[in-house]
Amino acid sequence: MNLTKALGSVGGLTLASRVLGLVRDTLFARFVGASFASDAFLIAWRLPNLFRALFAEGAFSAAFIPMFNHKVADPQGRGLPDGVAFAEDSLSVLLPVLIGMMALVEIFAWPVTWLLTLGFRDATPERFAFVVMLCRLTFPYLLLISIVSLLGGILNSLHRFWVNAAAPILLNLTLIAALLLFHTPDPLLTARNQAIAVTVSGAFQLAWLWWACRQAGVRLRIKRPTLNPDVKRLMALIWPAAAGAGAVQINLVVSTALAATLLPAGSVSYIYYADRLNQLPLGLIGIGLGTVLLPTISRQLGRGDEAEAMATQNRGMELALFLTLPATIALVVCGVPIVAALFQHGKFGAMDSFYCAQALAAFSIGLPSYILVKVLTPGYYARADTRTPVRYATMSMAVNLLLNLAFIVPLRHMGPPLATAIASSVNVFLLYRTLRQRGQFLPDAQLRRRAPRLLVAALLMGAAMWCLNDLFQPYVTGTSLARWTALGVLVATGLLVYAAATMLTGAVRVADLKRLVRRPA
Repeated sequence: MNLTKALGSVGGLTLASRVLGLVRDTLFARFVGASFASDAFLIAWRLPNLFRALFAEGAFSAAFIPMFNHKVADPQGRGLPDGVAFAEDSLSVLLPVLIGMMALVEIFAWPVTWLLTLGFRDATPERFAFVVMLCRLTFPYLLLISIVSLLGGILNSLHRFWVNAAAPILLNLTLIAALLLFHTPDPLLTARNQAIAVTVSGAFQLAWLWWACRQAGVRLRIKRPTLNPDVKRLMALIWPAAAGAGAVQINLVVSTALAATLLPAGSVSYIYYADRLNQLPLGLIGIGLGTVLLPTISRQLGRGDEAEAMATQNRGMELALFLTLPATIALVVCGVPIVAALFQHGKFGAMDSFYCAQALAAFSIGLPSYILVKVLTPGYYARADTRTPVRYATMSMAVNLLLNLAFIVPLRHMGPPLATAIASSVNVFLLYRTLRQRGQFLPDAQLRRRAPRLLVAALLMGAAMWCLNDLFQPYVTGTSLARWTALGVLVATGLLVYAAATMLTGAVRVADLKRLVRRPA
């Protein structure tokens, strides 16, 4: 398997999903705006996302994929049948746990919502009851997406990365359809319909992954739950991985709760829309790299090839920096025209764009860190070490909380994103330092030569785009055709300038690109 090609497959579909997500958010901003209704839905949407990151996609994949790969690759075993049997045992234990968790949240939705929002600033009892109702509508999504995560882990281990990467497209298509077909003049009803659509999308994603597994020859049966040694080991690995995988989500929940409590109405929405734009490169690069690197490094370590695993991580970090640094600079420098082009119409005004761009700049400072976490943590998970990342994630969460409290009053809606960015950078530093101390990751000559040149190229691009910003501003708030054309030209100009800058600085050479494409992962 080639790392670049695999990333292209996953990243391309993830990009399609993120673009659809921007379309969804654009429609949501038009029909709901930045108001109590949008804040209420986004808080309700944050709850299943938190648990998904903690117990489903992040933690479960980190623990399940290496164990599944070892079962399939074991020369003394039966190969795929052993892996399928392990997956059946895991599903049979996971399912009742998830059903029980969902039932508890549905029953105790009021106190859970209160903890998530600290009561919600200025909310009347009727308004708070509305937020609780939305939480109840969205939480079944966790049950569905957790099973999707297990099926996706199986398909990723079988190198069918594209199937799992395509699943979020169904989420965005469902929410877009709900906005187009069921929006109303009342933003509260539109927000309620979106909450219902979240759970419906989970059912669609589950059906898609279940069908893909059957096409791959994997048919899982629901059996009586049995805590055999393999399942016990999986459970032991999941709990520490949960905090490590969910660090960013937990930081965002803390930020959301503080913003809902201490800041004016609309602040939660500014942070959300900024995070959605920040998630575009994170999804394209970080999730793609994390998806590909974990099973790849697991197999390499399973063969005892430490040198090859280290080379894979070096190339992963190189790709991350090559793609992330220009995205970071662009989102900081061009935040206002980007936000205006996407969201400034309908109920979303010019000041909303300005405040959202401020939050985006603060988030984007941490973009390289968010993605490097995805590159570094497979080095731990592939070695069945889920405890070290959780220690560092806990430290970063403490840093995030302290900085949130310090920043939120003076910096308002910029405070929580900046705290999250700094906390993620602390996490990356700790992960990187420990891998180096253990001798499990050392930057090779190619990475040491290329990284500073990539930074210089990104800064040159940023300087050029800063000078060109005013040229685009009149067009990004015009008609739909004008704003999308202006945004496309803005992005294309940035890409061309960055490409020229990488050649000028020697960060990228044609021979290097050819060698990178040919290098196996």
